[in-house]
This record gives sequence, structure tokens and C-alpha cells, in this order.
Amino acid sequence: MPTDLMRTSVRPVAAVSSTRNLNSVALALTAALVTLQLAGLVMLERAHAHAMQVSFPREPAACADSTVAPVSQIPYD
Repeated sequence: MPTDLMRTSVRPVAAVSSTRNLNSVALALTAALVTLQLAGLVMLERAHAHAMQVSFPREPAACADSTVAPVSQIPYD
């Protein structure tokens, strides 16, 4: 009788193997998603850097004129 119980307990070994396979798949998918996110971030940074290089020569200087603009005083409590 104890031999029969041991034979039926052999089944969970396959479940552990299945769990390991599932963990491996989840780990691989997570690594792939992180890689894609990093690649997207690099592309975004490059596009932003390129846009900034292109836009700066066309912008006028911020401090070209020294005109004093009237500023209203804000009363404090």
C-alpha cells in the first residue's frame, strides 16, 4: 500500500517542472519588454536631441533687448 501512495505522489514533479517553465517564460518576456522599453527610450532621446539641435539656431536671443517692462506689484497679506 505505501508503494501506491509513492507512485501517486510522483505527479507533482511534473507540476514543478511546469512551474519552472512558466517562470522561465515570464522571465524571458519581462526581459524582452525591458529591452524594448530601453530601445524606445534611446530612440526618444535621440529624436529629442535632434529636435533641439535643429530648433536652437532659428530662435532669437532671449536677452537681445534690455527694454524694461513695467511690472505691477502684487500686494502680500
